[in-house]
Amino acid sequence: MASGTGRRLIAVLFLVFCPARLTAETLKITSVPADATVEIDGVLAGTTPFEKDFPGGYFHKTWTSMGSRLEHPMVARISLEGYATKEIQMTDGPMNWISLNGRNHGEYWLFKSDHFQVSLQLISQVFTGGVTAKLSGAGSVDLQPELSLEELVRRTKPAVVYLKGLGGSGTGFFVTETGVIATNAHVARGEESLLTILPGGEQLEAKVVYIDADLDIALAKVEGKDFPHLALADAATVSQGENVLAIGNPGDAMLFSVTKGIVSAVGKFANAGPGTWIQTDTPINPGNSGGPLLNNRGEVIGINTQKLVKKNVTGIGFALSATDLLEVLHRFYPNVAPTISAEKARTTAIPASAPSKAEPTAGGSEASAVARSSSETRLSSNNSPSTPEEEDVPPEPAAVPVRPGFGTITITSEPDGAEIYVDDKFVGNTPAKLKLPSGSHSIVLKCRDHAGWKRSLEVFKDSQVNLKAELDQKPE
Repeated sequence: MASGTGRRLIAVLFLVFCPARLTAETLKITSVPADATVEIDGVLAGTTPFEKDFPGGYFHKTWTSMGSRLEHPMVARISLEGYATKEIQMTDGPMNWISLNGRNHGEYWLFKSDHFQVSLQLISQVFTGGVTAKLSGAGSVDLQPELSLEELVRRTKPAVVYLKGLGGSGTGFFVTETGVIATNAHVARGEESLLTILPGGEQLEAKVVYIDADLDIALAKVEGKDFPHLALADAATVSQGENVLAIGNPGDAMLFSVTKGIVSAVGKFANAGPGTWIQTDTPINPGNSGGPLLNNRGEVIGINTQKLVKKNVTGIGFALSATDLLEVLHRFYPNVAPTISAEKARTTAIPASAPSKAEPTAGGSEASAVARSSSETRLSSNNSPSTPEEEDVPPEPAAVPVRPGFGTITITSEPDGAEIYVDDKFVGNTPAKLKLPSGSHSIVLKCRDHAGWKRSLEVFKDSQVNLKAELDQKPE
């Protein structure tokens, strides 16, 4: 009898402390229109309407050591051809998991909801207006006269914005008169919209409409027209030693602050990431991310992205070149030849033509005059770039930047649910199907109570590889 009573007591305690929280619950993601691709933390998960079971501890607080908890944030990426991609931050956190006896078991995150509904916008409705860009040719480039610092700030600052999301803040700048804003992906990642504050104090809502995590570039869009916007100049127009200016919103400082420096170097820098980088001694601090690095003609030559923080190292910052931003913008404004790499641009002519009617930019009348020069082109989402009436010869196609290929990796494990780390970055849980750029990668799997699993993998373009990992259980 005593043993029976004991078993019943254990059963009652189990139901009290471990109810449905231990069972799986369903996460739903739907979209309008449907059949959109769903990626969770960079892992292809399915299409909408999407459903997947997760442990109950991912949706509400875990009370006992028997419950599962989510130990990292999760971001969903929803994409459909012809529509602007959206990313949603699905979790709140981090929070500290403290058990009933007061022991701290570490941080955890919780899903904000069990159902996320996403409305996608047509690209043709989002990317309107035009982008003003300065492309270098094989010959000399007709440059606008340099401006005084005071005049440079006066003309360009109105096109810079302060961006604030749930996860942090940064800087951006208008690239079209119709409200398209460029910034860093790490400023917009996981945000559906960003509070946008203009230099005059006006507050608007910017919807995040595109993210390129590889290049760390994001595009957002506010409703409206006639916004002051900045012209872009590709990396081939940048000279080592030239004076540059950064406008941004560094933390613990006044908004729309200005700092000055020089171009220290231009080129590829693998430690910073893919793309062409501009190294500068211009002070760049957290909050400057996504803001413009400007030359003395008021043109954006780069997006301020990061500062090198290292012992015995000072005064080194990096901006991703406007060449890479132009490559991203070309995906939505295709009726103009794309830019090319800084190395090729110095030896390859890029045919360009002026718009039939120059639209106002943040540079004022002088910037409009430059827009009519033979070295500048305007990217339009609706119309091909017009050519001067006296120019009958069609432009030759420009070289298209070569992008790395991708391969597909399918990873399974025994047991399921192991955390996947690719090049030391968490990308999801097994089983998973990953799309990785060609090259060498480090794959690490981690699972509680099991030994880690690690492999080096060479990924080839268009390859498909299956990896199955058996994780050994740790000895008692």
